Amino acid sequence: MEANFRWVLLTAVAPVAWGANYYVTREFLPADRPLWGAALRALPAGLLLLALRPRLPRGAWWWRTAVLGLLNTAGFFVLLYIASQSLATSVASTVMATSPLAMLLLAWALTAARPARAHLLGALVGLAGVGLMLLTRSEPVSLPGLAASAAAMLVSSFGYVLAARWREGADVLATTAWQLLAGGLVLLPLAAVFEGPPVVPAGRELAAFGYVAVVATALAFAAWFAGLRRLPAGTVGLLGLLNPLTGVLLGTVVAGERLGPPQFAGLVLVLAGVALGRPRGGSGGGSEDAAEGVSEGRQAGRPGSGPLGRVAAAGVAGGGGSGAGDGGGGSGRSAPSGSE
Repeated sequence: MEANFRWVLLTAVAPVAWGANYYVTREFLPADRPLWGAALRALPAGLLLLALRPRLPRGAWWWRTAVLGLLNTAGFFVLLYIASQSLATSVASTVMATSPLAMLLLAWALTAARPARAHLLGALVGLAGVGLMLLTRSEPVSLPGLAASAAAMLVSSFGYVLAARWREGADVLATTAWQLLAGGLVLLPLAAVFEGPPVVPAGRELAAFGYVAVVATALAFAAWFAGLRRLPAGTVGLLGLLNPLTGVLLGTVVAGERLGPPQFAGLVLVLAGVALGRPRGGSGGGSEDAAEGVSEGRQAGRPGSGPLGRVAAAGVAGGGGSGAGDGGGGSGRSAPSGSE
């Protein structure tokens, strides 16, 4: 019991770090440099994770890593940066909390594997909560920010489905490191062309870049994967709820954002929806090992099979995801990938 509690505390580092990332990005990083912001997040984190797991991709995983890096790192990180800058922290974290539900629906559409009724109910409740939070706000909500959030969830969900389909039982941490490096290297020339030379960060901005790269990416991924290997999927799914709670807490208490009763009710609905959609883990550990491939679930044709039964635990990042974490995205976190 005590050992499990320690793993719960370690795993909780990830969703708390991802939830705080919305606040740090909005308050301390330059608003007009999303490409540089994403690149400077991905590359140091990728190098740190690669130092922990110095393994090369093998075979088809060279090009698969490039594809997933383009989706889960380059695309997701840039869109998440824009959303974090454009939306209030409490709004961004709540909207992105529905990433696991978006993954579930996209996986259903692409693979014809029916989700369980509880998962469908969770998706409807979560979407209703987001609508209540957005439509009852007195301040206008940035439409570009919402569009960036929706695009981030779509990109990361597609990346998750691919990672689950390509699952081959290798080292997930090493593959994530290579995805971060691949995505960061794609972003470097784009940032140089469209945003000019990077501004050398100093002071609080330097500390903020250090936080998003080291804490909210490298440390968060390492802690999250450790929890996925040792804790039940249901426990991991519930820990993912700390992501939006952290964002809302920082937005209201630290950033001074105001949420009325309707907005808090919307937040409760979102959390309830994600809780309904979480995987029903057993009492044993090793939720990562319980993941099944997309094609396996489609062949079985049963509700909740394949990745759908675990999408909430995977997405918590996602922003993540995965997520690349931060509330979204499958960086292969439930679908171990090919490294040697």
